[in-house]
Formats: sequence, structure tokens, C-alpha cells
Amino acid sequence: MSNQKNLLLAIVASVMIMVSFQYFWERPKVEAERARQQEAATTTAQDRDQPQAPRTAPGQTPAPAAQPQQQPDTRLPSPPRATPGAPASQAMAPGGPVRPSARLVIQGLRVTLETPLITGSVSLKGGRIDDIILKTYRQTTDPNSDPIRLLAPSGSANAYYAAHGWIGGNKSVPLPGLDTLWKASGRRLGPGAPLRLTWDNGQGLRFTRTIAVDENYMFTVTQRVDNRGAKAVTLTPYGLINRTGTPETTGFYILHEGPLGVFNEVLEELDYSDLVDEGQIDKASRGGWIGITDKYWLAALVPDQKAKMTARFRHWTSKDKSDKYQVEFVGVPLTIAPGGNATAKSHVFAGAKKLNLLNQYSEKLGIALFDRAIDFGWLYFLTKPFFYVLDFFFKFLGNFGLAILAVTVIVKILFFPLANKSYRSMSEMKKLQPKVMEMKERFGDDKQKLSAETMALYKREKVNPAASCLPIIIQIPVFFALYKVLFISIEMRHAPFYGWIQDLSARDPTSIINLFGLLPFGVPAMIPDFISIGIWPLIMGVSMFLQMKLNPAPPDPVQAKIFMLMPIFFTFIMAPFPAGLVIYWAWNNALSMTQQYIIMKRMGVAPGQRAPGKT
Repeated sequence: MSNQKNLLLAIVASVMIMVSFQYFWERPKVEAERARQQEAATTTAQDRDQPQAPRTAPGQTPAPAAQPQQQPDTRLPSPPRATPGAPASQAMAPGGPVRPSARLVIQGLRVTLETPLITGSVSLKGGRIDDIILKTYRQTTDPNSDPIRLLAPSGSANAYYAAHGWIGGNKSVPLPGLDTLWKASGRRLGPGAPLRLTWDNGQGLRFTRTIAVDENYMFTVTQRVDNRGAKAVTLTPYGLINRTGTPETTGFYILHEGPLGVFNEVLEELDYSDLVDEGQIDKASRGGWIGITDKYWLAALVPDQKAKMTARFRHWTSKDKSDKYQVEFVGVPLTIAPGGNATAKSHVFAGAKKLNLLNQYSEKLGIALFDRAIDFGWLYFLTKPFFYVLDFFFKFLGNFGLAILAVTVIVKILFFPLANKSYRSMSEMKKLQPKVMEMKERFGDDKQKLSAETMALYKREKVNPAASCLPIIIQIPVFFALYKVLFISIEMRHAPFYGWIQDLSARDPTSIINLFGLLPFGVPAMIPDFISIGIWPLIMGVSMFLQMKLNPAPPDPVQAKIFMLMPIFFTFIMAPFPAGLVIYWAWNNALSMTQQYIIMKRMGVAPGQRAPGKT
């Protein structure tokens, strides 16, 4: 009995330590970082965005990060005006999980971008993909709330864009830069309607950039150079994604947000703070991809998957103290003879991290580990299949909440033989409780003797105390897998259940503070999340309490009191967790209680009452 309780307490303590660390250590740091970002957002926008093209081709020594680039004109456009009525510091906040507004006045020469899923424009200055709004995703569950803005033009408060170009070894040969004004062949970009941009350097080189987009989120960028001069030239293609400001992140240790990439089929993830410390990190690879990920959104560069490349993560600080983050790739040098031409093709992904879509691109374009842009974690082998099962039941039932309930039933069925054995062991132990209590009275404070006699009793009666812990041990990996899926999967974002639950990936919106909405006031912001308990966490706590009442009570009074406090403690702990996870736990408890109750009745043990034989 003692070993069993110690094991259970160890498991519970591990969960408590992990969750407490998140909410009492990591959470204050996240709030402090948010305050710092808000303060930085009020600084002047002058010289806010200084794009830097890759400086070197593979094999060359990189120049210091602060050196000026080859661009003939680095003057910046005026920052766009915020939407009337919106705070200046919130005119645009792309990328992070909280975006006050997707509306922005876009200035300059542009070509309209329109697909079934995104809208925006492409800047003719630099030929940048820099204005993308995700039409099918809103900032809140309100269908009238603003759509999510992913990419934002240079010069805006939080610029975030993709650009391409060429690096040349001869500085006397003019090349199109990040501020070059291109000539467009049309005024619209969409599926089946690619955009063709041209620029002539006046010395015999004609540059053509063709941008195509599919019906989802993948852009194809084809760069071509025609050499009409008398000398051969060697040029190296590059692509970059530039982001201004450190975006707001969730701060959860189970989720990566920031720079990442796959190089030689190995996933590399960097925190923003790591890049600030390092300044620049280079990776050599054949194929692969590099990008910046948020919780639900991704902007990534996908070069030629059969060619070698040098990938680079970079950070620097602009004159107004804004943090600048850039991921880039540099391809292999191409020599273009007089009268000849060269072509470099790559892709840009800018959109929502939908697993099925990422898998399709991975298969179609041969992109290694593209699905790892979704942070399935070290339980990848369990988390990803778990999502597929949930998605299957969602398509069948039409509701992710019902899918969670169905998956819980499936898990119960799969582990029924093991759980059945565990509950039988619990019932047998409860049947022996009178004899255990008699021994406790007989041996008094001699805990060593009591423990030895108790284990001897279990051995004589062929009862395995450790078997009763199996349901809890089984539930832990399933719990974390579901937690991970609910937390990271965009399919779960804003997925409703029934009643007041309109987002399974968010906490229960009701609160005991205002009697679940009966009192005419909201919950004050100063109230900690774990105190503002909703209805579903209370249901979960009650179900946990009732389930524990079915189990044999520990002979140690201290342990018994701890076990009775556990449902209360977990009610507070689970209050800020996603509602889908709380619903799963409550439903799992209900199924476990039903199974355990039936087994106890069959074995002649009356649930909630003292077992026969008690003297």
C-alpha cells in the first residue's frame, strides 16, 4: 500500500511541479516581456525598418552585420497610417497570437493579391511579398472581428515580409535591391494569374521575377537573368524573411515560437533570445527550409530541394532600438555567359499551419519535415496520430468537442483489459480495508511493522497494490498528447463545443467570481487565472472527488487528507487550461467511475460504504 501511494504521490507531485513552474515562474516573465514590447511599440517609427540583403555567397567570409549593403538607396518610406480610432502602437501587429487590428492603409505602388484564403498585395518596391491577410481566420470567435494579418510592409510598426534577389561579386554591376522599383506586367496576382516583374540594369542584364500563388498559402518565386552584355557574370540567388520587433509569444515551454528550419533533414529551433545573444547563426544544407513560426502561423522560405544552400539566422538592432530578425538562404553561384540566361526557383509559405496542408506540400515539393513547423514535441509519435484520430471523428461528428469524447471512449476500450485488472485490484484492496484498519490499531505507531504486515496480507490474498496505479499512469501520456494537440493545432482554434464553450483551445470563459455571469459585472483583471474558476473545471473537480471516494482510503491519515485535497487543488490548477482538456478529464473520470462502480458491485463491495467484515 505504501509503495502504491508513494508512486501516485510522485506522479501527482511531478504534474504539480511542472504546472506550478509554468504559472508561477514562466508566466510573470511573459507578462514582463509583454510590458517591454508595449513600451517599445510607442517609440518613433523613423528608421524602423532597415532590410539587409545577404552579403556573401557560399564560401565567402561574411561582413560585419552593421555594415551597409550594396543597395543604392536605403531611404525608407513613411510609415503607413493607422486605421482611425486605433492606437498608434497597435496599427499592426503581425505574427504574434494577439493582433489588435488587421486593417492598415497600404501605401506605394502595388499589385493586388487575392486567393480563396488570403488577400493583400505585392510591393513593386523591391518586389516584396509583404501584405498578407488571412481571410478565413479571425482574431476572436466573433465573426465580425478583424481577420488575422500575417505579413506587413516595410516601414510599418511591425514589418514582416519576404524578399528575393541576387548577390554579385562585382560591385560595379548594378543589381536589383530591396528598394528597386520593378515594372509589373499586370495588376493582379492570384491562382492561375502569376505576376511578372522586370528590371533592366542598363548594362546588358535583364532581370525577371515571376511570382505565382496557389489556392492556399504557397508562393512560387522564379528569378531569371538574361545576359545581353559582352561579358559573363556570376550571380547567386537568395531569399529572406525580415521581421521587425520581438513578437508577443505565449511563453509556454511546450511550444516553440520563433526562428526554425530543417537542414539535412534535422529540425533546428531557436528562441528569439538565443538569436539576440548569438547575432548570426549559419547552417549549410542540401535542400531543407528556413522560416519564422508563431503558434498558428508560419512564414518560411523553401529553396531548391536538390541544391546546396547556406541558411542563416540573423539579429541586429536598428537606430530606433527596434529588434530586427531575419532568416535567409543563399543558393549556389550561377555563371551566365553572354547571350545566355540563368533561372533560380524557390517557394515562400505564408499562412496557417494546417497539418494536412503541410503534409501535401511536403509530398508534392519534396520538403523534408515540413510538418514539424507544428510543434508536436518529443511525443511526436503519439501526438500526431492523436490529432489524426481527433480529426477523423470531427469530420464524422462535426464537432471537436464530441470528437474528444469519442476518442476518450476509444482509449478506454483499447486499455479496457488493463484498466479492468486495475479496478479489480482496487476493489479487492477496498474489500481488505477492515483488516488493514485492524492491523493499524494493533501496531499503532510502528509504521514499519504495519507496512510489512499489510504487504504480507496483500500477498496472501493475491492482491497487487501497484496495479491500481495503472489507470493513472495510462492517462498521463494521453493527457499530455491531448493537451499538446489542443494547444498547438490551428484546427482546434475557435472550435466550439456546446453552450458557453465557443473555443475548445481557450479556458472556460465562465467564472465563479461573478457567479458564472449571473452578477452584472465582469471578472476584474487583477484576479489570477487559477482563481477565476469556470463551470467545467468545477465539474472536473467534482468528478475527481467522486472517483477518489470509490478508491480504498490510505491507512495513513495524512495521506488520506492529501488525497481528499487533490480534487480541490486540481480544480484550481485546471481552471486556466483549455476547455477541451478539462472536458476530456471530466468525461474520462465519469467513464472510469462507471467502470469501477460496476466492477465493485460484482465483487460484493458497496461503493461509498465500509466493506463487509469490518469489526
